[in-house]
Amino acid sequence: MEFNPKELLAQAQRASQEIQEKMRATNVEASSGGGTVSVKMNGQKQLLAVKIDPEAVKSGDVEMLQDLITAAVNEASRKVDGMMQSTLGGMLGGMNLPF
Repeated sequence: MEFNPKELLAQAQRASQEIQEKMRATNVEASSGGGTVSVKMNGQKQLLAVKIDPEAVKSGDVEMLQDLITAAVNEASRKVDGMMQSTLGGMLGGMNLPF
């Protein structure tokens, strides 16, 4: 098989476009505090929604609420990272790399 850098570049560009489209269309959800705080994030790590149990606000413990929000957002971000690694691994496995 002959090494064709133009074809390799074209494959990489197609793969990059596919990944970007897939990540835009991907949504993950994560929660903390047993569901007290839940968030939705897309594959580009844009926060789409935050839901807070009204009971958490009534307690007046702002620091706890801030920690729960931070934990939920960080968990959603980890989920996106995991999905990205999985997607990349699957797509790169389909490329005809010369090495």
